Amino acid sequence: MSLPEYDVLIIGAGPAGTACALALGGSGLRVGLLDKAQFPRDKVCGDAIPGPTLKALAHLNPQYAQELRALTAPHRTDVACSRLVSSAGQEVSVAWQAPAFNSPRLQFDAALLTLVRRHTATEVLEGSTVKTVAATASGATVTLHNGTQLTAHLLIGCDGANSVVARQLAPHPLNRQRHCAAVRAYYQDVTDTPDTTSDFLFLRRYRAGYCWVFPVGNGTYNVGFGMLSSDIARHKVDLKRVLAELLVTHPHLAARFQNARQLGLVQGFGLPLGGSRRPLTGPRALLCGDAAALIDPMQGHGIDKAVISGLLAAEHARRCCATQDFTAAALFPYEVAVQRRLGRELRQRYRLMQLLARLPWLTEAAFWAGRWPWLRRRLVQALG
Repeated sequence: MSLPEYDVLIIGAGPAGTACALALGGSGLRVGLLDKAQFPRDKVCGDAIPGPTLKALAHLNPQYAQELRALTAPHRTDVACSRLVSSAGQEVSVAWQAPAFNSPRLQFDAALLTLVRRHTATEVLEGSTVKTVAATASGATVTLHNGTQLTAHLLIGCDGANSVVARQLAPHPLNRQRHCAAVRAYYQDVTDTPDTTSDFLFLRRYRAGYCWVFPVGNGTYNVGFGMLSSDIARHKVDLKRVLAELLVTHPHLAARFQNARQLGLVQGFGLPLGGSRRPLTGPRALLCGDAAALIDPMQGHGIDKAVISGLLAAEHARRCCATQDFTAAALFPYEVAVQRRLGRELRQRYRLMQLLARLPWLTEAAFWAGRWPWLRRRLVQALG
């Protein structure tokens, strides 16, 4: 039997997949990175790039973080603080120390892929839609919709919340208590919204969720609303309708959006929340990012977790390829590493999210406490 074409085949060229490819650069391994889209491509998201994202890339190679900032400069806004509004109307402004920024995924993901092309020998296969994946004792096979078959020693599933790799090699039932759904649209001509401030608005009626207004550069704002999927199903919530109502009725939004212009359609997306014990490995496969359900339950972002998990996957892929051991026992240390690095924090945040949803007075108490600087520092730590 012939050897597989690739040592490692990464499915999905978002933040997790590109981080994994960057970390495998210089390894001497035959690495493929495929994605169903042609880049640049849009990805429906809140567009917040948390500080740990750049920190993780800089730890891998300081040049990567510097180049990423340069590549995204025309389509980015650096975020100095967040303005949080409670359901009772209390406001707290939080200044962030880590270098976070907001950038549309259209440009951000394309910039990451540019780094892969510049700095690695990865074979990038755009426009490659995966139909099936399979694994045997001799290797893994990926069949594309056009009938092409690709083979590898190891697959790394970075293909998002609806991951083909996860569904076919590491299936896990959907738990609506650990899944959020959200909608977002872009707007311009929004008033009273500094271009260095991200807004989070917590709502009395929809407790396990929030509305956001994030500046993404060039006078454009990513505006959205999301909540737990279990609550959406229970109360039959139409997210698009709720977002439209909020922009004309919410006391902190109505005047600011009175003359705003919507750019394009309102689009929806799913967020598999972290903190569960879903399997992160399957036969000859590792899962990263949204495919591994690593979304922060408190803030709803996952780009930093995607990058970190992609780097961890690369580390374990190198080890497995060096020993030519792709058994379940050889892959399991990756799951241990992810749980050690990210799992505990995500579980704590999930429990905190549930607690605040059940006890809204506790949220108001936190906002009240946030008026004092030393307590506000604690709030910053809790929000990450």
